[in-house]
Amino acid sequence: MITDRIADPLNPVYRRRLWVHRIGITLSFAAMAVGLLFLLWILATLLIKGGGALSISMFTQTTPAPGSDGGGLSNAIVGSLMLVGLATAISTPIGILAGIYLAEYGEQSWLAKVTRFVTDIMLSAPSIVIGLFIYAIYVAQAKHFSGWAGTFAISLIAIPVVVRTTDNMLRLVPNSLLEAAFALGAPRWKVATMVRLRAVKAGVMTGALLALARISGETAPLLFTALNNQFFSTNMNAPLANLPVVIYQFAMSPYDNWRSLAWGAALLVTFSVLALNILSRALFNQKIQN
Repeated sequence: MITDRIADPLNPVYRRRLWVHRIGITLSFAAMAVGLLFLLWILATLLIKGGGALSISMFTQTTPAPGSDGGGLSNAIVGSLMLVGLATAISTPIGILAGIYLAEYGEQSWLAKVTRFVTDIMLSAPSIVIGLFIYAIYVAQAKHFSGWAGTFAISLIAIPVVVRTTDNMLRLVPNSLLEAAFALGAPRWKVATMVRLRAVKAGVMTGALLALARISGETAPLLFTALNNQFFSTNMNAPLANLPVVIYQFAMSPYDNWRSLAWGAALLVTFSVLALNILSRALFNQKIQN
């Protein structure tokens, strides 16, 4: 009876709450529509302007000289794959091990509290600050730009993402599963790696993919570390070509050919990051369904 009186359409309190609810839903849908509109606008612009730059030569030739025709992005593509691949190989094991420590051994440890605090700061730190940090401690001392410096810079960006994701995923494992493993006599390190980590391996993999997507398009730290290289090179101890810096330099140039290649490079980076995000969502949804 009380519920019926509250839900009565003639009740002024009910009517006011109903209108507030409808206004809130309408504003939410409007905000979503605006966001989707700008996202589709960006993707359409990339497809129109970047699609025209896609060709075989884009993947087989190196970046052209100023004012010349033709050319491609093969050196920048290979350089980006090297930088991102090595950064992922460095950041993923470090981040997973740190996340295991925080979830398994760092409940009351002061070191764990400091680690979580530093991780939260690094997650929100501007990437250019990390680039300047690597420049000060590595590039300035070595007196030259290098691929290794770029790898270390973007590794510092990826590590906090993997640490936070691993820590959060491991905390979702039910205590009953851990207690059962301890009851069978399993040591704590084996419970952490063979039981707890295995139970959330899809979530941890999702964190690694999100970190990979996070660093794929970073430009600011590479400007101070790896810089760029017009020629094809796989020497990690020298300046290394990469797509983000090529986009930054070519997009600001007065040459039509360079700007066209910049749109093509932006298309490659955008859809690579989009594919990584879709893959990470698919893995996470698969884990939830299982």
